[in-house]
Amino acid sequence: MTTDMDVDQILTLFRDCVGGAHVLTAHEDTAAYTEDWRKKYLGKALAVVCPGTTDEVACVMRIAHAHATPVVTQGGNTGLSGGATPDTSGRQIVLSTRRLHRIRHIDTANDTVIAEAGVVLQALQDAARAHDRLFPLALAAQGSCTVGGNLATNAGGVAVLRYGSMRELTLGLEVVTPDGRIWNGLRTLRKDNTGYDLKQLYIGSEGTLGVITAAALKLFPRPKAMLTAMMALGSLGDAVKLLADARGALGPGLTAFEVISAPCVPLLARHYPALRWPFTESHPLVALLEITDHDSETHAREGLERLLVDAMERGLVVDGVVAESLAQSQALWSLRESISEAQGLEGAHIKHDICVPASSVADFVSQAEEALARDTPGARVAWFGHLGDGNLHFNVLAPEGADSKTFAARQGEINALVHDLVSACNGSISAEHGLGQLRRDENQRYKTPLELSLMRQVKAALDPSGLMNPGKVLASD
Repeated sequence: MTTDMDVDQILTLFRDCVGGAHVLTAHEDTAAYTEDWRKKYLGKALAVVCPGTTDEVACVMRIAHAHATPVVTQGGNTGLSGGATPDTSGRQIVLSTRRLHRIRHIDTANDTVIAEAGVVLQALQDAARAHDRLFPLALAAQGSCTVGGNLATNAGGVAVLRYGSMRELTLGLEVVTPDGRIWNGLRTLRKDNTGYDLKQLYIGSEGTLGVITAAALKLFPRPKAMLTAMMALGSLGDAVKLLADARGALGPGLTAFEVISAPCVPLLARHYPALRWPFTESHPLVALLEITDHDSETHAREGLERLLVDAMERGLVVDGVVAESLAQSQALWSLRESISEAQGLEGAHIKHDICVPASSVADFVSQAEEALARDTPGARVAWFGHLGDGNLHFNVLAPEGADSKTFAARQGEINALVHDLVSACNGSISAEHGLGQLRRDENQRYKTPLELSLMRQVKAALDPSGLMNPGKVLASD
């Protein structure tokens, strides 16, 4: 058991390592780091330690390793699965990457950037733009989430359809191991076939294997034009057909293909009345498309208009709007990006971050809605998300007037109902939010014993003392 003397000694060592001002212990200073964004998990930290360099991270990890002190690495603390929240023991430190905020190098000839883990995503986007380049990862939390957190959860966002998730955008990593050694894998090569691709072990590992301190990432030429359109459809099946048509007609110009179901609309109207829904009539769902073009806006608009006209003639699209300005485009995207918070303001709800093949999405939603109607009469199913890659945020809201605590207590039953259907479609119960502690135990139902065994072997090999973010991703035996 750690004594007060041990704690004082450890804290002194951390202060000597990173400076006294960067070791936070007072409740008013640590409170923001010990509760997750959804306010679902509340922990307690021995301290919040904020190293400013990779060498300081290595120093912190050597101290933690020597004193068997568990470490929870945290970026912007915007996660949705409790993956960056300490437990309630008060023994774990939170290692905040907020001071690792340097963009070390941009190479426009190689279209790469080396950014530290604490760089805010929007700052990275802005830096790329200043060099006439694009870093394509885009998501609602981009003003506060960080590169390290994006890597730890293999963030996807809205542009996966064209550019892929963080896994596809990453060329190399710099990682500090649990015992304080530094692996410099910041190679900016598109081809490197010299053994195991170690970086892939750390991407998506949610801080359970080591501390990512920097990354070599891909950049892209900035498109000359970007257009946004919203199309109203009669069914999710029609949306899947429209997706296939859009891919065929626009090719790589189709950057994003999002869907929003009808039950999301009154939530937006109730909680964000300043946002204007573009259609006067009600529709089962809408698709939000983003098209980028490296030729011209005229070329992009001609392609989009051909797609829209053809889709309306075939009966796939019943109405549509095309943004005529950047402001109109931002207004359409604001509708999509405000749904999650609107659902939170509505009251008790159970989130699902699922992925199934795009060809199975319509059948999955139909089956899940029917099952929920039988199991939980009156429950409101408000789904939205990235149809282009099969990732839906399939959220279930409590029936109007229902007791929130009673509904929340049924989370396990509702999760099993939804996730069993996901599994039957050969899907995933966590597409981009990570397992954290929210989905950790459920994951045991859907991974094979061999998969779980191999994952535990990786954990044991890279973190033999079990100090990295314990209690996340893998359940205890």
